[in-house]
Amino acid sequence: MTSERGWTAMLRLAVVAAAAAGLLGAEKPNFVFVLADDLGWRDLGSYGSTYYETPHLDRLAAGGVRFTDAYAAGNSCSPTRASILTGRYPASTHLTDWIPGRTPPGAKLAIPKWTNYLRHEETTLAEALSEAGYVTAAIGKWHLGQKGWWAEDHGFQVSVGGSHAGSHSNMFPPYWPAAKIDRLGWRPFPDERPGEYLTDRITREAEDFLDRHGDQPFFLYLSHYAVHTRIEGKPELVEKYRKKRPAGSQKNPEYAAMVEGLDQSVGAVVAKLERMGVAERTVFIFFSDNGGLSKDGRITSNLPLRGEKSTAWEGGVRVPLIVRWPGQPEGLVVEEPVISVDLYPTILDMAGVDAAAEVDGKSLTPLLKGDKEFRRGPIFWHYPHYNAHTPIITCTPYGAVREGPFKLVEFYEDGHAELYDLREDIGETNDLAEAMPDKTSELLAKLRSWRDSVQAQMPAKNPEADAARYREYKDKRLWKPVDLFEQQTAFPEP
Repeated sequence: MTSERGWTAMLRLAVVAAAAAGLLGAEKPNFVFVLADDLGWRDLGSYGSTYYETPHLDRLAAGGVRFTDAYAAGNSCSPTRASILTGRYPASTHLTDWIPGRTPPGAKLAIPKWTNYLRHEETTLAEALSEAGYVTAAIGKWHLGQKGWWAEDHGFQVSVGGSHAGSHSNMFPPYWPAAKIDRLGWRPFPDERPGEYLTDRITREAEDFLDRHGDQPFFLYLSHYAVHTRIEGKPELVEKYRKKRPAGSQKNPEYAAMVEGLDQSVGAVVAKLERMGVAERTVFIFFSDNGGLSKDGRITSNLPLRGEKSTAWEGGVRVPLIVRWPGQPEGLVVEEPVISVDLYPTILDMAGVDAAAEVDGKSLTPLLKGDKEFRRGPIFWHYPHYNAHTPIITCTPYGAVREGPFKLVEFYEDGHAELYDLREDIGETNDLAEAMPDKTSELLAKLRSWRDSVQAQMPAKNPEADAARYREYKDKRLWKPVDLFEQQTAFPEP
């Protein structure tokens, strides 16, 4: 008997054949997906920043759709990246933490044996679009597994600048010192140029790809290392922001320069598309993999949101999302809550390709077309891990659900839940769990039912829990990331 997955593959082949025969009519849209690393929700001018300058992204928002309540599926990078490329929640793929993750000694809960790579069993956007006749490229950060699980192993026909490395060492060459290349997984660019800023280096690769393949339907996944630490901007931009008065608690000139460098990259790619004459048939998507890293305001500020990267709060998961779909309404502002798993079915919907049956996301094309009645439904998070920005533990294992204006967070260590009305309390300062017991019970039941439906891995009581040792997390030596080959789930052979 043919499996459901088999039927899906057969249907995709039928779509490809129909397109080749000219039966689908409309020309296929191209896609440029720009992913920022650690960019906060309020780090763009169109999202309220008056210190950082992002004219190209603001222009993109004015000519497309800006989502006010868009979320990353993870509070750190790897889970969100996998969710974008598969349309599945981290709880579904069991890729629930940044790779390789870290766990404090003596913690109350033992984390599950999660999957610290993107499994080949998943159908990625690149694989689905390649079958539909697209040329696909992944340029920049990958961070979804070691060699054997890189972008080219997941359907991307062009792969440059990505490996299992989660960040850069420097924004100028050498991006990683030679001694660390093998150990930390950096894959050097073939022709590094002295003094070339990493964001510009990645942008140049994107432009080269467009030069070679811009006359074919293409999917360009442009994944920047900016604005992840190390915080380092172009000197001329840093000097510009040193002369500028801080605004709204955002004040770091190096970070501001990184943000503007990212904006310049977007401007360069848009200009390239326009010169090639393909801008009006290219969908442009801009997103961030998690909330901004604040470090007590020393890097950025997510206010009025609570928290930062690696937390359960809005500052950890609410991010900017801008979509420009030529031929559709411009200047729309959408307040409907959406999440990164939705981007996979949305892109395939635009391309006229059916998504895999097991996708968790929902197509957002009705919202992009101006449908004000469309409701995406509840969205969920599952994080069975600990995280820290040394020496502070920022996150203990939790799950969360948002439906309408309400967000509930369940903390797995003791089982208590907190409830917030985000329309009235975007800063999550007023816990309504006791005041609204019926709503708390309703959302808690939905969260637990969803976890069961996706077979989420849960943490267990730690037989080696040691409160005294747990308190020693301030000793930075205890917070070394676990080596990839010592992690709870070892890499299988490719």
